Amino acid sequence: CASLMYHVVVMAVADLLETLEDILPSLQQDGITVWCMRRDSPRPGVHSLLDQMQKASREPVPAERRSVRCLRTPTLYIFTSGTTGLPKAAVITHLQALKAAGGFWVYGATGSDVIYTPLPLYHSAASLVGIGGTIELGATCVLKKKFSASQFWHDCRKHNVTIFQYIGELCRYLCNQPMVENEKDHRVHMGVGNGLRQDVWREFLRRFGDIRMCEIYGSTEGNLCFMNHIGKIGAVGRSNFFYKLIFKYDLVKYDLVREEPVRDHSGFCQHVQKGETGLLLSKICSQSPFFGYAGSKQLTEKKILRDVFVKGDAYFNTGDLMAEDEDDFICFRDRVGDTFRWKGENVATTEVTEILGLVDFIQEANVYGVQVPGNEGRAGMAAVIVRPECRFDGKKLFSHVLRELPSYARPLFIRLQESLEMTSTFKQQKFSLVESGFDPCSISEPLFFLDYTEKSYIPLTSSIYDSIVSGQKKLS
Repeated sequence: CASLMYHVVVMAVADLLETLEDILPSLQQDGITVWCMRRDSPRPGVHSLLDQMQKASREPVPAERRSVRCLRTPTLYIFTSGTTGLPKAAVITHLQALKAAGGFWVYGATGSDVIYTPLPLYHSAASLVGIGGTIELGATCVLKKKFSASQFWHDCRKHNVTIFQYIGELCRYLCNQPMVENEKDHRVHMGVGNGLRQDVWREFLRRFGDIRMCEIYGSTEGNLCFMNHIGKIGAVGRSNFFYKLIFKYDLVKYDLVREEPVRDHSGFCQHVQKGETGLLLSKICSQSPFFGYAGSKQLTEKKILRDVFVKGDAYFNTGDLMAEDEDDFICFRDRVGDTFRWKGENVATTEVTEILGLVDFIQEANVYGVQVPGNEGRAGMAAVIVRPECRFDGKKLFSHVLRELPSYARPLFIRLQESLEMTSTFKQQKFSLVESGFDPCSISEPLFFLDYTEKSYIPLTSSIYDSIVSGQKKLS
């Protein structure tokens, strides 16, 4: 780790010190300095940051001692969430930090706002946009050590919160809380974040009042950003002529089978039409630099596509499938690797998830594809949480998917779970679900199968499973 990341410093709050016990000797051996956020040193080899800060001079650091030479000088590393692989240390420069700090300001926030941040500080949303944006405005930041759906609105009322941050499924958790009489009794007028699904967006506004939800699209290491200024539900942003002068992005055709962009006979990528889903690429240039990852250059190179439209050009591969409509609104469709093919058609997991979320007894769903012996592509499957006051209704769900989804997009298998596995940044995990497949002998949780004869989702028994994998039972 130390050999890859130039110079490493480990920061630990007091209640995380125990987790360092086993690895502290190896950290010291690698020359990694460990600092703790307390006034005294708790053990040999761990330094007190607060003590050193108190001793530090109040005078500005002399120019010759500063490591910063320009805005492109690295200021910190932030590890990616790891949804498409192992987390990587993204290089964050002073330029990126300053841009992110303007996140609240561009939506009209002022120094009089009180900003509630219940997100982990190791995530760029909380650290760069949240803390940085609060400092930029001269506003007040209310930090929550850990997000709590049951305490969220209590905290907002207690601290007179006017703006809150969200990511991933956070707003869904709030909507899943039991209804109370004073849900709209608060001062919150704005939410800033990303990953808000359409069904949750509508329900959130219905439950909690006229709150302006401001979607931001971007990634920790990425070199472009979209912002939804007008609150169009389902859009991550809107493009225009002037925006494209600054951020030169393109949506290109993507082959889900080969898992790579489609190239023509000349070897160049192909643009998609308006409304068509494509892979989002962002041109790497002086206006939109990509600083990559600390460590091996191969990690950085894997995120770059070259010779995209002309020889010698370079684009950052976001790994996101997007679509741009006739009014230039940009909508997120899916992550590369999440979308799958079945019966020769592309299935976007986000769209199927939203359709399942409309069923009254479904609290949450996670859609993915599983391999079925003897069949090309992957069959749709959904891990589902049933609302506590409800029961799973196979006939109702069958009727719903028959009405709302084309045949190739209907989940063939349903897996009931008590809770869904999430990342620390509230994103759904699919990898372990995909790996475990749909075998009732290896899965202890209830499984159901889409049966057109019974016109219902019926329990998936071992005999039905055997008939599927042997090819005796044909899948529609």
